[in-house]
Amino acid sequence: MEAALKQAEQAADVDEVPVGAVIVCDQRVIAAAHNQRETLKDPTAHAEMIAITQAAEALSSWRLEGCTLYVTLEPCPMCAGATVQARIPTVIYGAADPKAGAVDSLYQMLRDERLNHRPVTLSGVLADRCGAILTKFFQRQRKLGKK
Repeated sequence: MEAALKQAEQAADVDEVPVGAVIVCDQRVIAAAHNQRETLKDPTAHAEMIAITQAAEALSSWRLEGCTLYVTLEPCPMCAGATVQARIPTVIYGAADPKAGAVDSLYQMLRDERLNHRPVTLSGVLADRCGAILTKFFQRQRKLGKK
């Protein structure tokens, strides 16, 4: 999660919502990313989506079996869906997202028995730090009058 927090800090440095994600396989980081929606002008450029693409390239496979996704914020429906599609067996996240979280908060996609893959999840890892970077970012945005 420390590596994901570093990615979140990089996002904040370039005025992106500070969410970071890393994917670990065989005890090594194979992907590291942060939100880039503003930079890329792409609504799908969430940290998890970019990290999943990087990991698939690193493994030369869309199946990310044996990998663990670490992300600083609870994945949204799009990212949770991509996690299922990538067959990632373990998802670990920091801060809950009561407005868009699709693991525990708003939806429970990763436990939906109708889906063919259900990752093991662990929530709240370094949640205070993961949440604090988001709170600080949005306070600054409001102060500057940004959306």
